Amino acid sequence: MNSRYLRYELLRTVRNRRFFFLSLGFPLALYFLIAESAKSVHRLAGTGLSAPTYFMVGLISFGTMGAMLSCGVRIAAERAVGWNRQLRISPLTTRAYFRAKLITAYLMAILSIAALYAAGLSLGVSMPLHDWVQMTLLILVCLVPFAALGIVMGHMLMPESIGPAMGGSVALFAFLGGSWFPLSSHGVLNDVGQLLPSYWLVQSAHVSLGAHPMGTKGWIVIAVWTAVLVVLARSAYRRDTGRV
Repeated sequence: MNSRYLRYELLRTVRNRRFFFLSLGFPLALYFLIAESAKSVHRLAGTGLSAPTYFMVGLISFGTMGAMLSCGVRIAAERAVGWNRQLRISPLTTRAYFRAKLITAYLMAILSIAALYAAGLSLGVSMPLHDWVQMTLLILVCLVPFAALGIVMGHMLMPESIGPAMGGSVALFAFLGGSWFPLSSHGVLNDVGQLLPSYWLVQSAHVSLGAHPMGTKGWIVIAVWTAVLVVLARSAYRRDTGRV
């Protein structure tokens, strides 16, 4: 039952054309729109990175955040039609249920990363293989709190409200995290950004591009957000289950 449900979730995800457009096509189109016109810029706003490289990283963070939060959209839709109640009386375990949601979310995130890597290469982004690997692994680790946030939203919001909430959350995280433009090294925006997981998601990719390591503060922010959101996700799930 557990493995069959995982296969079902994967098939349902890859067959959802509208979801593929929003999760993959939109960040990709934005990347070419922004980076193509600035591909001759080799040191963007003092970052030491070319414009295609910086915006590749920024839009990877934007696209992958959306991919991780998308698991909440599926949960909300299933709650609305009563599918969750049916699953709870089936042999499917709670752990297997959430594992399937996380795997499908990470699948979309990995596809988004791969698409933007290919786009970056087409605009001249280049680095050693080990840097590509390190950047990918750091991004995947820093996405964990967004997976938990997606589960929280899925169990607290209805289908008609979770779409705007997810879009607004991703846009706000991206803006404050530096996905769209380099943040100043000082000031209120920088101070607020460093308290958010989206800031460190962007920085995690910059580490492989020659930036300073994330350091203790970055890992603490990721760990705290993850711990708090996991507790909230567990509470939201139990409260939702109690209504059945």
